[in-house]
Amino acid sequence: MAVHTSQSVAKAAGDDVVARGRSRGTGNPPPPGRLRRALSTHWYAWTMVAPVVIVIGVIIGYPLVRGIYLSLTDANERNVERSIGVNHIPATYKFVGLDNYTDVISGNEFLGTLGWTLVWTVSCVAITFALGMGLANILNRRIAGRSAYRMALILPWAIPGFVSVFAWRFLYNEDRGLLNKILSGTGFDGIPWLNDPTWAKFSVIAVNVWLGVPFMMVALLGGLQSIPSEHYEAAEMDGATAWQRFRHITLPGLRPVSTTVILLSTIWTFNMFPVIFLLTSGGPGDATQILVTQAYKFSFEISPRDFALSSTWGVLILVLLMLFAAVYRRVLRTQGDDW
Repeated sequence: MAVHTSQSVAKAAGDDVVARGRSRGTGNPPPPGRLRRALSTHWYAWTMVAPVVIVIGVIIGYPLVRGIYLSLTDANERNVERSIGVNHIPATYKFVGLDNYTDVISGNEFLGTLGWTLVWTVSCVAITFALGMGLANILNRRIAGRSAYRMALILPWAIPGFVSVFAWRFLYNEDRGLLNKILSGTGFDGIPWLNDPTWAKFSVIAVNVWLGVPFMMVALLGGLQSIPSEHYEAAEMDGATAWQRFRHITLPGLRPVSTTVILLSTIWTFNMFPVIFLLTSGGPGDATQILVTQAYKFSFEISPRDFALSSTWGVLILVLLMLFAAVYRRVLRTQGDDW
């Protein structure tokens, strides 16, 4: 029995030596890794996706990395690499680490602009969602001319954004605008829509809401049409009021759509450059300046143009949106939603 046990132990040790020898290349090669198996199995899919990944890496990846690098320097219009006629001037900017971030975060300009940007974003998203929800509920019913109403309400979405903003700028004109002419005709004084800080903020919010309602309405209308009508019929037979049906059937049924459109609308509004830039250019003064237009101002409007400061603001905008998306996702998970 002892001899047999010794032979078994020796055989097991020999098998272990052989296995280790194979893994070291002396025998058969080791099994392929996870990535290698995926590439060999789905090589066609990887081949089709590769051009898109390369293009995204060039269009988005390089500017992002370049922006992060510039935010760690003191680059401006006077010390970057440039050519004047036949003369080539090399770059002389220096690496300054996190000094730009420290100066921006500790300054009042960033915090003041961030405060208005948050007010602008929350106001626009909340009003747009409420109006979109109301219009979607109306158009989800069988009413005369429903198709015509849908087309009319989608029209602002079909018009190019800059055309809509210029049309509203004409309406807001203090001297020749249609809105002030209507007010004058009814005995009221004209309103400095774009020349008073408070009215200018109200004006840009109104324009952005007008542009954003069609998207919200269409998305929520699609969500409403996916809710089975049997749920409403059963609730109505049980004596549920219109508010109870809306609260216990409509809102839960729209949750998957609502979470997505609120997230997208928040990101779009937070970075809504055209409305602010074309309507008020951030004015009067800097009253309507949001983070993205302020970053543009540093890079293209002031002299000398401060590329490092503009890049710093851009990176901070990206970080804020990433934090919002992470918190938003965590809140949805705590509520039982998978996003």
